[in-house]
Amino acid sequence: MDWLRLIRSENVGPVTFHALLRRFGTPATALDALPELATRGGRKKPIKICPRTVAEKELNRLEKLGGHALACGHAGYPALLAALDDAPPLLFVRGHPALLDQPAIALVGARNASANGRRMARTLAHELASEGLLVVSGLARGIDGAAHTGALGDGTLAGGTCAAMAGGVDVVYPPDHAQLYDELATRGVLISEMPVGTEPQARHFPRRNRLISGLSLGVVVVEAALKSGSLITARLAGEQGREVFAVPGSPLDPRAKGCNRLLRDGAVLVESTRDVLDGLRPLLRSDPHESPARGYLFGALGWETDMRTEGEMAGSEVTESELARARSEIAELLDPTPVAVDEVIRQCQLSPAIVTLVLLEMELAGRCERHPGNRVARRQDDIADAS
Repeated sequence: MDWLRLIRSENVGPVTFHALLRRFGTPATALDALPELATRGGRKKPIKICPRTVAEKELNRLEKLGGHALACGHAGYPALLAALDDAPPLLFVRGHPALLDQPAIALVGARNASANGRRMARTLAHELASEGLLVVSGLARGIDGAAHTGALGDGTLAGGTCAAMAGGVDVVYPPDHAQLYDELATRGVLISEMPVGTEPQARHFPRRNRLISGLSLGVVVVEAALKSGSLITARLAGEQGREVFAVPGSPLDPRAKGCNRLLRDGAVLVESTRDVLDGLRPLLRSDPHESPARGYLFGALGWETDMRTEGEMAGSEVTESELARARSEIAELLDPTPVAVDEVIRQCQLSPAIVTLVLLEMELAGRCERHPGNRVARRQDDIADAS
């Protein structure tokens, strides 16, 4: 309950949630600290904290669906996703949560996909699921739908399929995928970080895309225009340290231009399922007598997955005058263009702990916002108010 109340409170995003949890130990303590932190960050009106009744209502709706809430760092939460700085603190699941324990590969592409593109997606998904991999996509029309259909197969495949949703886990989008949604709820798994009942909006899809790449060892793009959500997913995969694969296409087809550009930029060329499996081989056991997925070793990645084991942020020993100076320096460095937090630390020559604390205060005050890739930007209205 406290986890849900904290992530649903005003100006608390995933990065801020994890920072609060590292600093205060428990969500309940963090909830108590929100008003003071926001005030110190420059907020003039009280911060809105999610009421217990609202959180209870959301959890009750999820329970009526037969859904589950998985907490980051706890049993059942996907290990790869937990390794992200902006991992969803709570993941809402409908279907078979056990599928999320399997190694995953994302398969995405154009909504207006060609017949050949859809056939390629179905074939790749079916064969990858046959090898025991969980095929992850976004339930969109075109390539996504073909990928889910191929991975579902006849119900006897070793792997399975997962749909990451931009809206609530109960909201079917697009509506014409209602039957596919029902099949996924019965034989696959549906996930979302949004409240139950949320209708998907344009701003939700980039967040959904990071779930697709974050769950997966790699992302396969089958067809994609130069400006498409699939390329956003591929970019996020690169930033997250995942492998990027692309199926080549005709230079005369606009739907192939995105994939061809990915190939020029170093993506692994995919002509068959074997190309994907070979690309994943360094992360999987190489015993030829067993499915690579069954021999999956997360430890090969060398990532720390327990977000809560990081040391507590310093701050209690810092004087208020030092913090005031840090707040001024950091606010001056930030503008509406996102900048890496590491760059802020380098330029202001303050300790990472102090910078993290000040950014935490500013975000809770509504003066800055987080962006993918551990970047931060100052809100335009905050700059206007200060000028």
